[in-house]
Amino acid sequence: MSDRATGEDLGLLRSKRNATRYQIIVEVADRQPAVSQQEIADAIGVTAQAVSEYLRELVEQGYVEKHGRGRYEVTKEGVDWLITRTDELQELVQHVSEEIVGQVDIDTAVATTDIAEGETVSLTMHDGVLRAMAGDAGGATAVAVTDATEGTDVGVTNFQGVVDYELGDVTVVSLPRVREGGSRAVAPGRVRELATDHDLLAVAGTEALAAARAADREPDIRFGTRAAVREAATKGLDVLLLAVTTELSALTDELREGNIGYEVVDAAS
Repeated sequence: MSDRATGEDLGLLRSKRNATRYQIIVEVADRQPAVSQQEIADAIGVTAQAVSEYLRELVEQGYVEKHGRGRYEVTKEGVDWLITRTDELQELVQHVSEEIVGQVDIDTAVATTDIAEGETVSLTMHDGVLRAMAGDAGGATAVAVTDATEGTDVGVTNFQGVVDYELGDVTVVSLPRVREGGSRAVAPGRVRELATDHDLLAVAGTEALAAARAADREPDIRFGTRAAVREAATKGLDVLLLAVTTELSALTDELREGNIGYEVVDAAS
């Protein structure tokens, strides 16, 4: 098989010639029309003579046009070739990311017992935190990649099974804007009662913050509320959310997108 046939038929990373041609066409496209062969050589780590030979081939193949000394331009055919090879690279990156790297993902848990590196551990979720215990008694297991003592963080990988826990629920109290009553429209006693039954208290809007403080409760979540509430519920925590009406739609949309159950309750004073 000739070099040219090999370069055309093999994938980008399996053919050194294809990989070099790809780099040179990218550099020409980036620098055209005034192209310095030495600059390309320095950029991709080959000799200027090699760049000259590759450019001559690319011109012959119709991927690059030469307009004079040191003046080159990538043709439509050259762009099409680049796109095809770039698609190959993207597919390879996706495969590596999902099928290879994804199999060696390392997550972090809190050790509930002493754990030795290489030991199989059982995984559970409690209070929104992944926890690891030495042994394989649980429905979800992994392998520790670090040593850990009880109460410290431990790296885990090679996950098997599913961590068994339920999604949290979100209870939403809607508040009017300040001109329509703001925090004064909500009964502090009702907020205190609801907060007692939930793991976290979140607020969205100044009126909501004032309502929480009127109930002698300091919110756990004040900023990045949409994402934080969704994340907390995904980790199994129940959240009481005080939200101004103008924030309500975006917040509930976020919960629906995450398949998080929620209800809107009346806490009027």
